[in-house]
Amino acid sequence: MIQLYNVSKIYPNGVKALNDVTLHIKKGEFVFLVGPSGAGKSTLTKLICREELPSRGQVLVNGRNVARMKNRDVPHLRRKIGMVFQDFRLIPNKTVYENVAFALEVTGASSKEIKKVVPTVLRMVGLEKKAGMLPAHLSGGEQQRTSVARAIVNNPVLLLADEPTGNLDPETSWELMKLFLDINRRGTTIVMATHAWDIVDSMKKRVVALSNGCIIRDEEGGVYGYEC
Repeated sequence: MIQLYNVSKIYPNGVKALNDVTLHIKKGEFVFLVGPSGAGKSTLTKLICREELPSRGQVLVNGRNVARMKNRDVPHLRRKIGMVFQDFRLIPNKTVYENVAFALEVTGASSKEIKKVVPTVLRMVGLEKKAGMLPAHLSGGEQQRTSVARAIVNNPVLLLADEPTGNLDPETSWELMKLFLDINRRGTTIVMATHAWDIVDSMKKRVVALSNGCIIRDEEGGVYGYEC
């Protein structure tokens, strides 16, 4: 599913975000990326969705080298990748239904398909009764569930989550993680960057720990703990 070979990323200001990283993630895995701020977690996720390009090395997603991908092929790649962020990134003047539908509209989906798929996805995340509400009238957890619905409405093979529980209280965070587990059980690969040590320790999934742009630990059934 995801293969990184000797990947380094150096930004124009000289900051080395990743240093010779090699990482393989198989289809259907649930992987936590952990480490202190500035360790390289967000850069790694940006390389996977081709928001950034590596300075050296290869990044392959579904067998394709994303750095060599033509610009016209990038939207096709991203349709197969769902993205969930800490700050939700919802369109404020669109309802829950419209926010989720928008992700289908940009792919050229028909109105018939949108009317069929969006209600199904809203039921999946428990928001069918909130479809007509604007983001400002939702709780933080409801906003994040809306962003998850938007991320999965195209039935992606991969879900990238960057600190998705960062703005949520503990109870709501666990509700979100149960949703992620359900999505993962349906076959979607999930890569989640997080500082939520309690969630990582309890879920016993694969843990990849980064520090100063390097992978310092990679273990199945791992815990959050690392030396900063």
